[in-house]
Amino acid sequence: MRIRSATPEDARPVAEVHVASWRYAYRAVLPDEYLDRLSVDEREAMWLGAFADPDRRNGAFVAEEGGRVVGFASFCPSRDDDAPEGTGEVPAIYVEPSALGKGVGRELLEEATAELRLAGFTRATLWVLEANERARRFYENEGWAWDGAVSTHMFDCANEPVVRYAVDL
Repeated sequence: MRIRSATPEDARPVAEVHVASWRYAYRAVLPDEYLDRLSVDEREAMWLGAFADPDRRNGAFVAEEGGRVVGFASFCPSRDDDAPEGTGEVPAIYVEPSALGKGVGRELLEEATAELRLAGFTRATLWVLEANERARRFYENEGWAWDGAVSTHMFDCANEPVVRYAVDL
């Protein structure tokens, strides 16, 4: 497996991983109609914009296996209004279902948090669906902890409850 910085050419494979992982992980959590409407084309356009102008404080990494993108993670300054100074965020980390349990997510999370640290952040946060027990266990095993925040602000999560996890960098 190889981890590298994402480029605009990765927008389509990242979008495919994004949609496939959502449909796998959230099938029993989010409405089927919502998951079935997810569009690789729309996600590709979103990621193309994000990858077109990377800087030290915003970016993404992809994980490749056999030359194929099997996961990705993005990082940026925190978007939360209540974030203390020096807080970064991992807004997305997704792994293709066939690559789950192989350490892909762990390596992506390590790269994203290392990049946040290099950019001068001292704390990182991320939001995860409250009902996504597998992801929550993963973050907890990686040293992250729920900071008590709960919200329904994430349209992408069908406004289902999400919880914020944090870690000191």
